[in-house]
Amino acid sequence: METVISNPVHFTASASAEIIRLLSEADFDQQKKLRVGVKGGGCSGMTYILEFDEMKANDQIFETADFSFIMDKSHGIYLLGMEVNWEGGLNSRGFTFKNPNASSTCGCGTSFAV
Repeated sequence: METVISNPVHFTASASAEIIRLLSEADFDQQKKLRVGVKGGGCSGMTYILEFDEMKANDQIFETADFSFIMDKSHGIYLLGMEVNWEGGLNSRGFTFKNPNASSTCGCGTSFAV
């Protein structure tokens, strides 16, 4: 387990507020951390991961001003410089991803290609 100061991912104020809200839920499992990553799949080839998970051997820990998150060391190449935002509107609700490494994205914004 390794703590790294330089964050590959930026969270907007609205994303940070929503993550803090989720972490503060009474039934939240304190053994889990926020995981940011990618996996194969989706209409463009890769899909973003944003979930609460337990630490794994290949994870790095990153600190923001408000919370920490974990990411598999091998995912940094795909996520470096990415911005995570939270949209709470009626027509668009959920986390969105702005990734400068993506050569294309799908219409829903959760899948990308490099």
